[in-house]
Amino acid sequence: MRNSKFLLLAGVAALALAGCGNNSHLPRSASYGPNPPLPAPEKSLIPEDNTATIKTWPAGVTPTAAKGLAVNAFAEKLDHPRWIYVLPNGDVLVAETNKGTSWADTMGYGGYVESLVRRIEGLSTKSANRITLLRDTKGAGVADVKTVFLSGLNAPFGMALVGNTFYVADTDALLAFPYHTGETHIAEAGRKVTDLPGGDIDHHWTKNVIANADGSKLYVTVGSNSNAGENGLDVEKERAAIWEVDPKTGAHRIFASGIRNPNGLGWSPGGKLWTAVNERDEMGGDLVPDYMTSVKDGAFYGWPWSYYGQHVDNRVTPANPQMVAKAIPPDYALGTHTASLGLAFAQGAKLGADFSSGVFIGQHGSWNRKPRNGYDVVFVPFKGETPSGPPVDVLTGFLTSDGVAYGRPVGVAIDKAGDLLVADDTGNVIWRVTRQ
Repeated sequence: MRNSKFLLLAGVAALALAGCGNNSHLPRSASYGPNPPLPAPEKSLIPEDNTATIKTWPAGVTPTAAKGLAVNAFAEKLDHPRWIYVLPNGDVLVAETNKGTSWADTMGYGGYVESLVRRIEGLSTKSANRITLLRDTKGAGVADVKTVFLSGLNAPFGMALVGNTFYVADTDALLAFPYHTGETHIAEAGRKVTDLPGGDIDHHWTKNVIANADGSKLYVTVGSNSNAGENGLDVEKERAAIWEVDPKTGAHRIFASGIRNPNGLGWSPGGKLWTAVNERDEMGGDLVPDYMTSVKDGAFYGWPWSYYGQHVDNRVTPANPQMVAKAIPPDYALGTHTASLGLAFAQGAKLGADFSSGVFIGQHGSWNRKPRNGYDVVFVPFKGETPSGPPVDVLTGFLTSDGVAYGRPVGVAIDKAGDLLVADDTGNVIWRVTRQ
């Protein structure tokens, strides 16, 4: 009996030690930029769980804005606000959404850890499944009108307005609704444009949508159904991709593939489509950097067989050297395990010369890296159509030195006044960043 207990304890200890493979050995700054170092993968039997403790913002405490900027709460007491869309008349729409945990999320040890993390973060609660409209009628920088714009949705995320049609990307369908300028609630029934990959697993469930300049095409992000193909490739059909959708017919094609979990979408001033992407886990604290990249029509970015171009992930079976040979590297690394989600180009921003040309990135923050990474909003400067330097902190202070997260940034958007709005999905706040 004693021997059994000893062996059990020894096994637990071995597993715990084996889970230390997500300690980072490189400085945070090393994993940003066009050519990040990619050390050898580190193996671990169980994922490292270094989840921050989620607490509500103390009274009077806000994130810390960069020098020359100020921050205030534009709207509070929301229910997991994840994504922001600004209408032409200045109204701000917020997707209040949370997938919750399905039975499939607990499959295997990795699934168990993920479901545990979600409970710690408060993300296993029932989703509000709505889009809320916020309006500042007094010009005070605070929303004094808050109404339910759309309800009865299924884990809504991305939004796009084309003419008088308002599109919503639910977790399993792209929907279209009639919209009339200035209305605070859509009462008319919508229509389904096309189904999107969902199902019982639906591992990366957030779907985003953006329209091209003339509204003739919609681009929809569809994340993978696993970390690195461990649920079988048959459940990855048309996932880890960006779709191009005809909004009139619902017909679609795969615009780009091999993109593990794309979220933010934006058009550069020169008309290139860019996306922010979460890369794979469980290869160590220094692999693999999340990234942003211009999205090339027909391009393949490696997932699941390779990362950052043609660096092979040996965990994935069967191997596919033919696909690896097609993989191209992304444009710019955004740090390892930062969970970079939001992406907004600076067109229309009025935050000063330092933030006039480039892109704002909302980084939700790591859960399995030591030390923790992300939990901030950064700005990557551009020269023309190309990132031109290291990221600059725009909004920090979400994570304390003792591992408490008061909030986690997700969506970012430029409002009609040129201010930056940031969705904080665990702080339940929309933050507004202005020039002092």
